[in-house]
Amino acid sequence: MERRYDLDWLRVLAFSLLIFYHIGMFFVPWDWHIKNNIIYDWIMYPMLFLNRWRMPLLFIISGMGAALSLKKRTNIQFIKERIIRIFIPLVFGILIIVPPQVYIERISNFDFSGSYFEFWPSEAFKGTYPTGNLSWHHLWFLPYILCYSLLLLPLFQYFKKKPNGSLLRWTSKRIQSKYGVFLLLIPLFLMECFLDPFFPITHGLFDDWFNFFYNLVLFLYGFIFILQQELFFNTVRLYYKTYFKIGLFTFPLFLFIISYPDGWQRHFIEAAINQINMWTWLLFFFGMAAQFLNKKSKLITYCNTAVYPFYILHQTIIIIVVYYCKDKDWSFIIKFLFITLSTFLICFFLYHFIIRKIKLLKIMMGVK
Repeated sequence: MERRYDLDWLRVLAFSLLIFYHIGMFFVPWDWHIKNNIIYDWIMYPMLFLNRWRMPLLFIISGMGAALSLKKRTNIQFIKERIIRIFIPLVFGILIIVPPQVYIERISNFDFSGSYFEFWPSEAFKGTYPTGNLSWHHLWFLPYILCYSLLLLPLFQYFKKKPNGSLLRWTSKRIQSKYGVFLLLIPLFLMECFLDPFFPITHGLFDDWFNFFYNLVLFLYGFIFILQQELFFNTVRLYYKTYFKIGLFTFPLFLFIISYPDGWQRHFIEAAINQINMWTWLLFFFGMAAQFLNKKSKLITYCNTAVYPFYILHQTIIIIVVYYCKDKDWSFIIKFLFITLSTFLICFFLYHFIIRKIKLLKIMMGVK
């Protein structure tokens, strides 16, 4: 099977946007680990736009990655690859990468005083966050995709053995249709309607029922899209302009709907508009990438290898950088650019000159 370089590009761009998103969290009114001395309300609007599709894009791409991995591996090889590439970096992240974030949050809130090595390891693993200090913070994505890979493995094998089964026949018909593909939103819409109000997102895996099952469906869709990739990519490539127009219309409509007081009517309308908006942007990005980015290059080969270590490292670096500049009397532009450039440069230095040259660190960071 030929490699899809458009998916490599989308993966790199999605994780890059995640870095920008976490930098933005420093400036907006929403709760986060550490906040700027000045809060900017207007930043919520681009953040709300990103929020609609940034994580769904990553979960679908991860499902696609699982499908591509399983095509050339046995079940045992697939499980081994998932453990090496996901579980080991997760454990390393919990033990080494995340604790500096918790430490800085604690000293910023005057919940702890002392040096970092007075905090780690003696205090770093006492209790679970937020009341305690043990956490996976931004790495919550990893245990979810590891669970999805293992839980769905029997279903994935069933799909491989019976490519003409009823579910795959149904999805193939929907995927071929410009608007029929929107029928795949039905389970996502129902979950937002009936699970979301009762199970707020925690990223805690075991108490995060709406978020867990919602993203599991997206992961499954990614797997199915690869099994039927000729149909899927043909559709999104043909109609990406239509999806772009729908996305442009539904996002302002979403902002308008959420400005109304809460109520059951608003909740169902908001869920419908939210899902349609999310789906159209995803289809647009897959279509654009298939049309223009499915080309081999040295740049994407390098970036695709570097993006995972960047993801693991970025939030710790962001929090360290913002701690030392949060009270500076700088304009938003200066502070945002300083944090962004510092984060990318430090991530690049650590990856290019250290991680990729040391075999043990490559394993800890999930580098192939």
